Amino acid sequence: MSKMIPKFEVCIDSVQSAINAGNQAGGASRVELCDNLMEGGTTPSSGMIVTILNRVKIPVMVMIRPRGGDFCYSEDEIKVMCLDIQHAKSLGAHGVVFGILNPDGSVDVERVSKLVDLAKPMKVTFHRAFDMTNDPFKALEDIISIGGIQRILTSGHDSSVLEGLDTIVQLVKQANSRIIIMPGGGIKESNIERILFAVGLEEMHVSASAAIRSVMEHNVSTIHMGRAHHNNEYVINGVMVYGCGMSVHNEVTKRAMYTFRPIIPEYNKYATYLHNYPEFVQ
Repeated sequence: MSKMIPKFEVCIDSVQSAINAGNQAGGASRVELCDNLMEGGTTPSSGMIVTILNRVKIPVMVMIRPRGGDFCYSEDEIKVMCLDIQHAKSLGAHGVVFGILNPDGSVDVERVSKLVDLAKPMKVTFHRAFDMTNDPFKALEDIISIGGIQRILTSGHDSSVLEGLDTIVQLVKQANSRIIIMPGGGIKESNIERILFAVGLEEMHVSASAAIRSVMEHNVSTIHMGRAHHNNEYVINGVMVYGCGMSVHNEVTKRAMYTFRPIIPEYNKYATYLHNYPEFVQ
């Protein structure tokens, strides 16, 4: 097993999950705060950001993603992201998490650079848009060339960290400490030792989630506040369907974007359940 002791970042979407992750038993070093995890995470509300910042002592990284679907954004969506970054900064967030791609699946260096500059002095993570690029090793160099980005969240260009482990090993070697490669996606108790044995890691990203029954006593099983389906990262939800040109690099039939949480019954809700790994947590 690797002698390196990684820090753990926990993906959360609620106040209670943040509290669970940040307490001594949880042992998280940092949380990534998202909304709408069924679509891989979107930007959380101001109220959620402020409340969690007031309740936890560990750093809070805020997801900046204006919608689900792909990572090729319109000019209006970029304006939304810029405003959300400025707002997260003003609220006291420790960092932001985002990623932007070109239609051909390459990193949009120009627009990512703009957002990185806007985020300073906050920390920046390039999220799993990285896993949807057309070449992970070129994408790594493009992201490093931008500067100001501390880490890349990746499942190794595959559906989960375990499947993408060989690529993660290569990425860590290529990065050579110029940027942190943070594996995330499908990490759980049954495979964490195998992952740590394969590669020395500075950080890991986990969801550590479990389904907990709602307090609702009155259940309506025939009505749902949303859709239960497998996400398609190349279909954008909207009144009118519009294309962003991502068909050049379409692997939706092979790979699922996010594997953090399964679809569960409507009256279940997510809560963070953290397995205690005292030997791994710094």
